[in-house]
Amino acid sequence: MPITAPFDAHPDRYDDWFDAHDAAYRSELRAIRSVWPGTHPALDVGVGTGRFAAPLGVDVGVDPSAEMRKRARQRGIEVRDGTAEALPFDDHRFAAVLNVTTICFVDRLDLALAETRRVLRPSGVFVVGMIDRDSPLGRQYREQNDDNPFYREATFLQADALVGAMRSAGFTQIKTRQTLFAPLDAGPAPEPVRDGTGDGSFVVLRGVAPSAA
Repeated sequence: MPITAPFDAHPDRYDDWFDAHDAAYRSELRAIRSVWPGTHPALDVGVGTGRFAAPLGVDVGVDPSAEMRKRARQRGIEVRDGTAEALPFDDHRFAAVLNVTTICFVDRLDLALAETRRVLRPSGVFVVGMIDRDSPLGRQYREQNDDNPFYREATFLQADALVGAMRSAGFTQIKTRQTLFAPLDAGPAPEPVRDGTGDGSFVVLRGVAPSAA
């Protein structure tokens, strides 16, 4: 079952996080931009309120939460109801697919990755932004999940494990970037973006769908 109740009940709290942690938000955007192809049409799976889709110029979003869809539309995004495991789009519709802090909410990771590959065009790009389970922020969220309505039902993944799952789903040329090396409120400036995993709490993975036979 898709997790919608906390997002429908607390849309302001969700959106306010980005304003309260502006430096972290800009760090995450910078990390995504370092691998985002900027091609169209593009899809954001779990678009939320459009905080990433809008600045990245993503055309279309999908989200199971009615309140999230409403806010995303206000940011100019075409939004559909749906989940990562059952995307409401034809095969090979998109040149790029984005998934930011959504992968921890899917019921079936294998189905979500298979659906992403299905809607991507041959050689299309898939970009995931995630909180690494083993990072300081990942541990904090897991320890405090009873106080956070959004992450209470989340299943955080280890970044390297997601790399393996993406490869098993057929994605190639996988690249990784990381940021958020300091606590969220460490300062007003965005943090650097570095290659690899294991040090930053926010990890971005980029994979390429198989080319046409």
